[in-house]
Amino acid sequence: MTSAPRTDEAEMAPPAATASTAPPLRDRRAWPMAGLADTGVGLLFALAAALLTHGLWADPARRTLALNPNDQALDEWFLAYATRAYRGDFSLVTGMLNAPDGVNLLANASLIGMGLLFAPVTLAFGVPYTFALLVGMNLAATGIGWYLLFARTMGMHRLAAGIGGAFTAFAPGMVSQSNGHLHMTAGWLVPPIVWCLVKLNRERDHVIRRGLLLGGLITAQFFVGEEVLFLAAVTLGLFGLVYAAVARPPLRSVLAGLAIAGGLSTALLAYPIWLQFHGPQSADGGVFLPDFFSADLLSFTTVSPLSLAGGDDAAKLVSGPAEYTAFFGWPVLLVVLGATLWMWRRATVVAAALTTVVLCLLALGPRVAIDDRQTEQWAPFALLSGLPVIESALPTRFALAAIPLIAYILARTVHTAITRTESLGLLVPMVVVAALAPLVPAPLPVQERPAAPRFFTQGYWRGYVPENGTVVPVPLPDPQDPQAMRWAAATGVAFALPQGWFIGPYGRDGRAAVGVYSQPTAQLLKRVAQNGTPPGLGDDDRIALRRDIAHWRASCFVLADWQPNHTVLKDTLDALLGPGERVADVWVWRARS
Repeated sequence: MTSAPRTDEAEMAPPAATASTAPPLRDRRAWPMAGLADTGVGLLFALAAALLTHGLWADPARRTLALNPNDQALDEWFLAYATRAYRGDFSLVTGMLNAPDGVNLLANASLIGMGLLFAPVTLAFGVPYTFALLVGMNLAATGIGWYLLFARTMGMHRLAAGIGGAFTAFAPGMVSQSNGHLHMTAGWLVPPIVWCLVKLNRERDHVIRRGLLLGGLITAQFFVGEEVLFLAAVTLGLFGLVYAAVARPPLRSVLAGLAIAGGLSTALLAYPIWLQFHGPQSADGGVFLPDFFSADLLSFTTVSPLSLAGGDDAAKLVSGPAEYTAFFGWPVLLVVLGATLWMWRRATVVAAALTTVVLCLLALGPRVAIDDRQTEQWAPFALLSGLPVIESALPTRFALAAIPLIAYILARTVHTAITRTESLGLLVPMVVVAALAPLVPAPLPVQERPAAPRFFTQGYWRGYVPENGTVVPVPLPDPQDPQAMRWAAATGVAFALPQGWFIGPYGRDGRAAVGVYSQPTAQLLKRVAQNGTPPGLGDDDRIALRRDIAHWRASCFVLADWQPNHTVLKDTLDALLGPGERVADVWVWRARS
C-alpha cells in the first residue's frame, strides 16, 4: 500500500512549529557565518552578471547588443523618458514619441518602475550606462532573491540554494531575454511575492500586514514588468491548485491574505489598467502572432546557442535571439524527471513538476512545431487564443515561468541528498552541476554603434527647437530602424520625435500595430536612405513637406554624418528646404511650413 504525497517539513510547517522563539546559542553563533555565505553568493552572482555583460562596459555609449540593437534603443528611450519625472513632468500618455499623436506607455513595455528607480544613474552618467547596469543587475538581483528564499525561508542547504538561485538568474531563457528585454528579466520582486505567500501558508497571524505587503509588491511589479507579473500569477495559480489538491492544506489565512492583497492592488492599479486598455492611444489585440512566437518541441532538449556548449544550428528553432526561452537541454530535463520520481511524496515537488509541464505545453503555442516544421497537431494554448490579455501573450514565454520551478526541484533535490542521505550527499550535487554545466552562458555579443551626435549631447539643439518641441531625424525612426530615438534619449527626452518604435492603435479598425503609418515626406526620405538614388522632386513633394511639417509641428530636420547615403539625403533636404547649416557634427535645416 502506497502513501500519499506529503508536505515538506521545512517549507510547510504548521504555525506552532514556526512560532518565533529564541534560537539556541549555537544557531545565533552560526548567523554571522550564514551572513558571510549569503554575501559571498551575492557577490558571485554579481560577478557572473558583470562578466556576462562586460562587452557593453568598454564604452556603453558606443556599444550595443549585437543580437537586438533596436530593442536596446527603445529601452534607452523609455529609461531616459522616466527622468522627466524628476523635472516634475511625467505622463503615462506622452506626445514625446510619435508626435503629435503620442504613445500610451502602459500599452508598451515602457520600464516605468526601473526608469524611475534608476533615474539618478541616468542623470549622472547617461542612459547607456543605466541600460548596461540593468542588463546585469536584473539577472544578479533575481538570482539573489531566489537564493535567499530557498536558503532562509525554505531552510535549504546553502549549496542547494546557490544552485537553484544560479539557475533562476542565468538559465538560457533569462540570458536570451537580456538581449533588449529588460522588462522580462526584471524578476527580482517575484521572490518577495512568493515569500509573502509562503508566510501566509505557514503562519496564521499577521495576515493583514502580509496581505498589504503582498498587494504593494504586486503593484510595484506591475510597473517594473507587467508581463513578469502576469506569468508569475499564472504560475502561482497553477501551483496553488495542484498543491491544494495534493496536500490539502488549510487555506483560510492564504485566502484572506490574497483578498487583502487583491483589494489593495486593485485600488492602486484600477486607473493604470483602465488607461492601458481604454485610455488614449490604447489598442485592442496583440501584435505578435502566437504561431510565430511559440516554442519548438525540439528546443526543450536543445542547448541554447547563447550557452558555451550551444551550437548555431539551433537558431532555426526560435523567432529570434531574444526568445531562447525553452532551451533547457536534455540533461536538465532528465535530472528533473529523476528528481521528481525520487521525491514524488513531497507535495511541493509534485506541484512544481506538474506546473512546469503545463507551462511548457502552453509554450508550444496553438500548434506543435517540431524541428522548425509546423504540424497540424493542436496544443493547449489553442484553447486560450482570443481571450482578453492572453491574446497579447507570447506563448514561448510561458517557458520562462518554468525556470524558478525547475530551480526549486533541483535545489530541493540537492538539499535532500546532502542533509538526509549519506551515500548520495556528494553524488547528487555532482550530477545536478554536470547537467547544468552545458548551459553556462557565453558573454552577450556586442557591436559598435555611433554615439549620439554632439549636437544633442552638448546642447546645440536648444538653438533650433524649443523645449518639448519636435525634431525630425533624417531618416525618421521606425520599428525597422529606431536608432534616432537615442538622440532624444541623450537629452533626457527634452524634445519630441515623430514616428518611432512603439505599439499603438494603427492596425485595421484601430487594433494594435507596431509603429505608425509614415507621412509622405518620411516615406521619401526612407527611400533615399535605402536606395541612395536622388529623387525627382516636384511640387507635390514640396506641398507634402509643408503639410508634414505642420502635422509634426516640426522645428527642424537633423541629419547625422553616419547615416547611410548621407550625401544624397543632404542634397534632397537642400532641395526641399534650402541649404542646411553645419552645426557640431550634424546638418540642420529649420522647418518652414
